[in-house]
Amino acid sequence: MSDWIGALARLHAAGEACVLVTLIEERGSTPRNAGAKMVVTANAAFDTIGGGNLEFKALGIARELLADGSRQSRLERFSLGASLGQCCGGAAVVLFEPLGQPQAHITVFGAGHVGRALVPLLASLPCRVRWVDARAEEFPTALPPGVEAIVNDDPVEEVERLRPGSYCLVMTHDHQLDLLLSEAILRRDDVHWFGLIGSRTKRARFEHRLRDRGVPPEALLRMRCPVGLAPVKGKLPIEIAVSIAAEIISIYNASFGQDCQGSEALTRLTPQSRRNSSVRQSIP
Repeated sequence: MSDWIGALARLHAAGEACVLVTLIEERGSTPRNAGAKMVVTANAAFDTIGGGNLEFKALGIARELLADGSRQSRLERFSLGASLGQCCGGAAVVLFEPLGQPQAHITVFGAGHVGRALVPLLASLPCRVRWVDARAEEFPTALPPGVEAIVNDDPVEEVERLRPGSYCLVMTHDHQLDLLLSEAILRRDDVHWFGLIGSRTKRARFEHRLRDRGVPPEALLRMRCPVGLAPVKGKLPIEIAVSIAAEIISIYNASFGQDCQGSEALTRLTPQSRRNSSVRQSIP
């Protein structure tokens, strides 16, 4: 067991998702006082909110949030009686706050000028980045948190290792390698977004060559080239990087706010017992 503040700092530095669990309200006899906290990851827990079945249930809820990739906070009320296997006789309200949950898992192929400008931007967003290049010397000495550098003489092999739902960005120093990577990515049907750096002329040439290689026309429609938001113009590496990062943000935030309409957001932050009470009071 370790203190929750130190654990939270270490997990943040490592870019690892976790849930901060806080006992925010106590009534009657409870194992710990309000304000007790613990930090939960998929495989570990740090500090404690009192042990016993209360903590066991809290661990289960926290790991459920992690598995679902949830970014919504959640309140739960627990009666510390026979139904929970505890004899304290009190009640506790517990807040679950998912932290560090990535919005996107992104693989960037290419560590050239634009890649070196883009990856720190992506690392400052709620993203996890795999950065692939055959040239070890192109990577900076220090990588931002949440970024993994992968040196592979055959970067195309890394396409096979993509997790389903990944974002992919191809911007290598070699057009032939770009073509091979594009083909491998488009032959997968579980990539969420694929961007290829280049001009409209490059896109036309790649479409012709990819069709010759048997890539179906509907797959070609998934290739974003030129990549980046058109209103964000410029030719400097950082300007191109900002344009691409803006497009990625627009993709993963496409439904931003849609699940927080009306009273539902408040309902999620209300313990189940209080939700039921509110429903009963609203019935004429």
